[in-house]
Amino acid sequence: MRALILVDLQYDFCPGGALAVPRGDETIAVALRVLPAFDVVVATQDWHPATHGSFAVTQGRAPYELGELGGMPQVMWPAHCVQGTHGAELHAALPRAAIAHVSPKGTDPAIDSYSGFFDNGHEKATDLEAALRSRGVTEVWVLGLATDYCVKFTALDALALGFSVTLIADGCRAVDLAPGDGDRAIAVLAAAGVRIASSADAG
Repeated sequence: MRALILVDLQYDFCPGGALAVPRGDETIAVALRVLPAFDVVVATQDWHPATHGSFAVTQGRAPYELGELGGMPQVMWPAHCVQGTHGAELHAALPRAAIAHVSPKGTDPAIDSYSGFFDNGHEKATDLEAALRSRGVTEVWVLGLATDYCVKFTALDALALGFSVTLIADGCRAVDLAPGDGDRAIAVLAAAGVRIASSADAG
């Protein structure tokens, strides 16, 4: 079984959102185009408490400063995808009836969760792997936001868990805090064994 993982296609990561990824909304059209080609479609959803430790305001830091959280380096993000807010909702253009499972992440205020499968310290798993295994999924294709953070780490963890992993590169957009971060993330994924493809390859 082949699954599509939609990573964090939420309003706060789209233009006008609290942590807008440049041209982030362009991923929605790609998702809609490829979605019918997959046996299973799942989504990840950043779902932060209002005082999450990765928020600059929580730490009294400037947005995008590098700090520490959970014993690891941490970008201090603008507050985003706060539980129960419009910004945390999946984009309304996504057909919810076609999404078999939504996996929340980033719910622990003491540690961030870029990956859809684990927190950044790999201490606790989300329910995403179980949702895929229970549906007989062995192959995942990944798209969404953002290439250099949540997409990258979701794809790497999927690979480590034994799934065959393909990145739909034209269905991703990068934060690019440093110019080229998105391209470097794709290079890391390719070197790790993730297949880099386009939406036209989804079949």
